[in-house]
Amino acid sequence: MRVAMYYNNRDVRLEEMKIPEIGPGELLVQIFASSICGSDIMEWYRIKRAPLVLGHEIAGRVAKAGEGVAGFHEGDRVVATHHVPCFECSYCRSGHETVCDTLLSGTHFDPGGFCEYVRLPAVNVERGTWLIPDEVTYETATFVEPLACVLRGQRTAGVKPGASVLVLGSGISGLLHVKLALAEGAGMVVATDLSKERLALARQYGAHHTLPADSDVVQAYKKNNHGRGADVVIVCAAAEAAYRQAFQAVGRGGVILLFAPTPADTAVPVPLNDIFWRRDVTVTTSYAASPADCVAALELIRSARIKVDDMITHRLGLADTGEGFRLVAGGASSLKVIIKPQE
Repeated sequence: MRVAMYYNNRDVRLEEMKIPEIGPGELLVQIFASSICGSDIMEWYRIKRAPLVLGHEIAGRVAKAGEGVAGFHEGDRVVATHHVPCFECSYCRSGHETVCDTLLSGTHFDPGGFCEYVRLPAVNVERGTWLIPDEVTYETATFVEPLACVLRGQRTAGVKPGASVLVLGSGISGLLHVKLALAEGAGMVVATDLSKERLALARQYGAHHTLPADSDVVQAYKKNNHGRGADVVIVCAAAEAAYRQAFQAVGRGGVILLFAPTPADTAVPVPLNDIFWRRDVTVTTSYAASPADCVAALELIRSARIKVDDMITHRLGLADTGEGFRLVAGGASSLKVIIKPQE
C-alpha cells in the first residue's frame, strides 16, 4: 500500500509498505479521510522518531475484522481514536484518563493515518472505535478527536453559560473553541490572531469581537466587557506573547486554560502574586481526550450543534500530503487540510 512517510515538515515522501496483518480482536480499516493536526507539524517533537507515518484523525471503512471482534463488520464506516486509557489505574479512576500510562505509551495506529490501510489494535477497537452515523461524512468524522480535545479543555476550564471567554489564537483549535463556547451559551466570545483571514473566520463562526493579536488585546477586551477581565482565557497560540496576554486579561476569579503546547524548553515568567494571590486565578491545562469525550464530540457533529464542514479548506490526495504539511505549517492560507488516500 502507499504511505506518506514523514521525515520533516518539508520532506514527506510517498512510499510503499505492506498492508498490516491483523490478529484477534483487531480491525483493518481502509482510510477514506485523514486530517492533518497542528501537532503533526510540531517538528521539534516529531522529528526525533522520523521517519514515520503520522496521522491520527482518521475515518474509514472496515476492510477486515479479526477473530472475536464484536460490534464491527466488514463494510462498516468507523472513526477511531489513536490513544485509549486502561480505565483501571488511579489516574483513570480520578478522571485523568489522558495521563494514563496505557494512553500515553501503550496504544497507537499501525502504521499511522496517512496511508491507505491502518491496523487498529484490539484495545483501540474495544475502547476507541465507533460507527459513523449516517448524518456524518468521512471528512467531518475526522473532527471527532480534535473536537473531543476541545470539549475536555472547556470542561476542565469550567466554561459555563453566560461566561465571557477570550480565545488567544484562531487556528483550528482556537476556532473550535469559539464554536463550542458559543454552542454552550457563553455570553461573550472574543478571538485574537495575527491573521486577518482567521479573524474573519472567527467572526463568521460567531465570535462577538475579534482583535489583532499584536494590538493592545487586554485593554480592548476589557472595553468590550464593561471593564472586566475574562472569566475564561483559552491559550491556543504557542507564543510567549499569548501567555503574557492571558495573565493580564483574565478576570478576578477567572481561569486560564493552557491549551496550546509551546516549543520544547520554552519558559514563560508568571506574575505569581498578581495571578494567584490577589486575583484568585486558576491556571490549568488539558491534554488529549478520553473515549467519552470522543463519543460526546461525535454526537455534537451528528446533531449539527457544531458545524465543522465549513472549516475544511483543502482536500488532497495521498501523494500531495507533503503539500498539506506545508500548508498547515504555513498557517493563514489553510485551516483544516484533509488527506484522502483513496483519491
